[in-house]
Amino acid sequence: MKKNLLIKYLLNFTSSETKRCCFHGLDGNLLQIQAESIGIPLIQQEMPNDMQGYEDNFKSAVSKLKSEGIKGMVFGDIYLDEHKDWVERVCNDIGIIAIEPLWNHPTEDLITEFINVGFKSAIISAKADLFSEESMGRIIDHNFVNELLQKKICLCGENGEFHTFVVDGPIFKKEIIIKESQALLIDGFWKHWSLDIKQVETKMR
Repeated sequence: MKKNLLIKYLLNFTSSETKRCCFHGLDGNLLQIQAESIGIPLIQQEMPNDMQGYEDNFKSAVSKLKSEGIKGMVFGDIYLDEHKDWVERVCNDIGIIAIEPLWNHPTEDLITEFINVGFKSAIISAKADLFSEESMGRIIDHNFVNELLQKKICLCGENGEFHTFVVDGPIFKKEIIIKESQALLIDGFWKHWSLDIKQVETKMR
């Protein structure tokens, strides 16, 4: 948006079994509420829970959008080369442009600007060896950033240290308010805390 790009769709991939985001476990319904609060249509593509065929599913979903005139796709990678290499290769295969507006920007600059312009983001998942149960649902602010600096944790969670759910900001028409949630300790690929959001409400900004 800031770079004069016309954002026509948001794209997310969910498990066909759990209906949750494949990578972060967030309920797909919450992402739908988020998209409606921003005012951009969301496309949710289901895929097997074991993530088999992810690349093929990705290419299929994006190719359909290309047929509607989509020329590029925006990603949020900052410094992980393997992520950037993958999206550039796959987008090249499809015939669209991979746009990486955050690439190589200092993480402290990014998170500081994110907070200062008025975005609010709640922590919904975090590695249990780095964060406590009390971190779940916490809104990222400058105090949180200072704590991460002291612990030498990536300020943007680029290595999967934590994941967030943006609930408000300058592009939102409605703020999302988490009314009921429960912190769960999950012993999966790695032990992590996960916030099971059970109820939200929205209000006009």
